[in-house]
Amino acid sequence: MKTKLFQYITITFLLFSFSSCVDDLNTMPLNKNVLTSDKAYNTSEGYRAVLAKCYGSLILNGQSGPDKDGDLSGYDTGYSGYTRAIFYQQECTTDEIALHSGSSQGSRDLLFMTWNQSTSINMYSYYRLYMTISYCNEFLRESTDSKLNERKLYDELKNEIPYYRAEARFIRAYCYSMICDLYGSGPFTDETMPVGTIPHQKTRGEIYDFVVSETEDLKDKLKAPGENEYGRVDQVAAWFLLSRVYLNAEVWAKKNEYENAYQNAKKIIDSRKYPLAPDYRYIFLADNNTCKEIIWPMPQDSQNTINSTGTNFIIKALTDGSMASLIGIAGGGWGNARVKTQLVDKFDTADQLYDVNDPWGDHKRDKRAQFYTIGHTKETWTNGKAFLNDFKNGYATIKWRNKTKDRNDIVKDGTVYASIDYPMFRTADAYLMAAEAILRGAGGGRSEALSYVNEIRDRAYMSGAYGSGVSGRITDSELTLDFILDERARELHTESVRRTDLIRFDKYTKGYNWDWKGSDGSAGNYVGKDVDDKFKLFPIPQDEFTVNPNLTQNPNFK
Repeated sequence: MKTKLFQYITITFLLFSFSSCVDDLNTMPLNKNVLTSDKAYNTSEGYRAVLAKCYGSLILNGQSGPDKDGDLSGYDTGYSGYTRAIFYQQECTTDEIALHSGSSQGSRDLLFMTWNQSTSINMYSYYRLYMTISYCNEFLRESTDSKLNERKLYDELKNEIPYYRAEARFIRAYCYSMICDLYGSGPFTDETMPVGTIPHQKTRGEIYDFVVSETEDLKDKLKAPGENEYGRVDQVAAWFLLSRVYLNAEVWAKKNEYENAYQNAKKIIDSRKYPLAPDYRYIFLADNNTCKEIIWPMPQDSQNTINSTGTNFIIKALTDGSMASLIGIAGGGWGNARVKTQLVDKFDTADQLYDVNDPWGDHKRDKRAQFYTIGHTKETWTNGKAFLNDFKNGYATIKWRNKTKDRNDIVKDGTVYASIDYPMFRTADAYLMAAEAILRGAGGGRSEALSYVNEIRDRAYMSGAYGSGVSGRITDSELTLDFILDERARELHTESVRRTDLIRFDKYTKGYNWDWKGSDGSAGNYVGKDVDDKFKLFPIPQDEFTVNPNLTQNPNFK
């Protein structure tokens, strides 16, 4: 067990076996066994457990493992976990990951960028996000002073409940930020609306405005930087969310908010509460709960979070059985997610190949180039053949390892499920957001932006303050927005931000192409091409329109 909150997240399943009293999104396909009743609020421990459910709904996928009694009725329990769902949308539609898998869920639609409103794989994050919003709304309704007094719990909870409420509001704001990012507009509900209301749709700009105003209001209501227990958010997480939302304001709301993006990112950096890890590789290991860089971690455990989502999905999708000893997973992974050539080529040629005598890449210049190449082609295609589910087409990546910093397995021969905590937010991203905001017009100056980028590269190359490696620093003349976009790929690949980045840089649908983009998968048709701008958004799931008459579909998805 890593923390008390983690324990609550993993046992909260037991508290949600009674009838629902949550109905603010009654058009959703929610498993009625997972929603709360008044019984959950009879004790202070019950309140804590419901808060844990608000957190856990973003990393778990069902009421028992592995992949059983799913939170979303009628949908694939494994696929529908949130972190897995956004990996598909944020990574497998970009220049980073080619997903070799069957087409029944619509994964080929993502690879070829040809999805529509009935593509199953695009529904999961939508329903998962709104389910979490529903949990947060219900918690906020049930945690008012009047409710606590009615249950004779006020005196017991009065010191902690303000923080609990701020955290629930933060989680809800995060969820709405992702609705804004992925789907643009969507139905809106909060704790003030009568239970049972069929929600009306807010525009993208309106959802953006809500996220900003809500996060600005609650940021000082969260615990001070570094003062909360592991797995729970504090004020730094709010600064991070604000920086990310402000950085994307031009796309989401047609507003220039780069100064606010910069100021919030700078607060994270200057606080020093979540310093960069001394080694990039430490962030993605089974003992990364000791890594101070992770601002908002989602705890994972090889015995208590046994499902096909979270980091267990990521490590298994990116590797296969031949890499079992390298990644600390008994039996190895599935190997259906492979790296596209465009990501590989963002690293120096000398760093691209795997060396059996250097399995951790200690002799590489850039330690972020963690590719496994033996038995694989660099290309994600076979000449003269249509797209195949050939797991040897494309390099694997061993960035994520179910091992400890001393490079040992958790247990001999590894565990079946991963214990790598999922990093929702981490400080390196704040450095790159600050640098980008400066280049887009925020204050700070180019020298400050350059120092932020070079700090990230010093750590990647284990040079400067991080070691005696060959320097990877760049000069002022090399510092451009295009360089920052590439640096974000090198630093953050497989962390589910790539689609958002490419759209912000106006390089998602047109002007920059990658393997299989816009293809029909036929022989020789692996070279990418421009696609319709409508694909900058995912459509609202078609099933929604049969139960909610208040919705309008995103443009050109009919």
